[in-house]
Amino acid sequence: MPDRSLSPHVPSGPPGPPAVPVAAGVGGPSLRWTEEGISVVDQRALPHEVRRLRLRTVDEVIDAIRSLAVRGAPAIGLTGALGVALSARRNTVAGGSVDEAAVRADAERIATARPTAVHLAWAVARVLERLPDGPDAVLGTALRMIDEDVTANRGAALAAAELVAGLVPDRPLRLLTHCNTGRLATAAGGTALGTVLELAARGRVAEVLVDETRPLLQGSRLTAWELGEAGVPYRLCPDSAAAAAMARSMVDCVLVGADRVAANGDTANKIGTYALAVAAARHGIPFVVVAPESSWDPTLPDGTGIVIEERDADEVTSVAGVRVAPEGAGVFNPAFDVTPAELITAVVSEARVLRPVTSARPVTSAHPVTSARPEAEAEAAVALAALSRDLYRRGWMPGTSGNLSVRLPGPSPRALITGSGLDKGSLGPDDMVLVDSGTARALHPEGGRRPSAETAIHTAVYRTTGAGAVVHAHPPYATALARLAARPEGLGRVPLEGLELLKGLGLVTPSEAHLPVFPNWPDVTRIGDEVAVYLAQHPTAAPALLIADHGITAWGEDLAQARNRIECVEAMCQVLLLTGERHASGAAA
Repeated sequence: MPDRSLSPHVPSGPPGPPAVPVAAGVGGPSLRWTEEGISVVDQRALPHEVRRLRLRTVDEVIDAIRSLAVRGAPAIGLTGALGVALSARRNTVAGGSVDEAAVRADAERIATARPTAVHLAWAVARVLERLPDGPDAVLGTALRMIDEDVTANRGAALAAAELVAGLVPDRPLRLLTHCNTGRLATAAGGTALGTVLELAARGRVAEVLVDETRPLLQGSRLTAWELGEAGVPYRLCPDSAAAAAMARSMVDCVLVGADRVAANGDTANKIGTYALAVAAARHGIPFVVVAPESSWDPTLPDGTGIVIEERDADEVTSVAGVRVAPEGAGVFNPAFDVTPAELITAVVSEARVLRPVTSARPVTSAHPVTSARPEAEAEAAVALAALSRDLYRRGWMPGTSGNLSVRLPGPSPRALITGSGLDKGSLGPDDMVLVDSGTARALHPEGGRRPSAETAIHTAVYRTTGAGAVVHAHPPYATALARLAARPEGLGRVPLEGLELLKGLGLVTPSEAHLPVFPNWPDVTRIGDEVAVYLAQHPTAAPALLIADHGITAWGEDLAQARNRIECVEAMCQVLLLTGERHASGAAA
């Protein structure tokens, strides 16, 4: 029989199920179904040995979960779901009927194997719904859940990577993570660690500080192993050194997972997470939680209702099988702690970005959070910040110039716009201001950010068109042509004729257009009023306009279309200037 001994990093416990040796590497997903039972990576043996366990009975499934051979909320839930499928097969009698009472009893034992992670009870309940349809239906549901977890992890990691990119400076990042949230803890890909790997793939990671995560060292044993396998630079960090690293400006962002998320955004995660959140808040560092929707528990209004598992004292009094504490020493060994929502920058799933109210975050933060953001608003803020930085890199929004906005859905007229006087190269989602898209009035002036001065121009577009987003930038050719076509009083115009790029503006007649050039009045409200009058009088006008000495404004159904249109106009202005065809007049179109 293969060696069943535990890694020296973990206190030994009852013998587990037989291990199936693996020559090298995890060899694909961390768990899978086989006709011989559930195949899982034995996380107790890493990093010294990579091996798989074959779980053939419900007792072996429960033991693997309790002994941390399988750990990580998604992996625990999926293993539990497969355990119910295993029970359904074992309790199918002659003729194909299932002893449902026996399966439900097994399911109850599995669901309570570890109390904190909501994923386990959720996954067991979901597969039990198919029990009346037979064991194949139960197994089919469990296998679909594995595929769904892979997709969910990828979606959450991508969303979180975009969010982080908008929260931090545009350079390779120093990230800090806690416990293990990678492919070992999920079906594949990972949540918080999946985000780290996505950022690394984009060339955005300079180094990862990996908390050891005492007492069972999931960080130093598992996360370090996964980062090493992926070729991502990392250093181990004692849990007690994380705050010092933040104080020395060694951390740009903290990324962690969650075993349960309450309705208000309180999160339960591996013990030590709460301390990291407190330190991150003290130093103004973004603290981002990445967790799939299956870890969110809408039945709990806040984190006070989360049951915290307490584990065996031996995990603390002994290290690698050697006792390090006096005999009889008392032990407090909670497996998890709860981080209050007020300390969390954002909780990200595959479906949403939750921004809890963060009144406790210090005003010294590079991107202080001014208000809770509903899902649509949070997504718009991330997109605006990302496009702002992109246009800054292209030289279209130098310094603090330029502004972007998105009209928000809902019955009230609202838009999210970039804040005034902010460096567009380091703009974050929390630098956006909510305004009334009819009046240009800031809706939350107490937040400390002022809307861009050109809000009056954006709201003029929203009042008179069906635009969903507006981009105002200073690309060189359009800005130069606007200067040449300007008139001291009244409108100038730039005729665009016979250019293929006109098709990119979505015109009724895509062969010609006349772009108005508005005077750059010191009173921006006057510009906005003139824009509103012009657009009301020219309902089929091109979705772009120029302002003398002040760049170009374009709009579209969404931010991507608005960006595409401003790029089309800039390219056409470049053609006109380079070919000498600068046909412009002072007559209003």
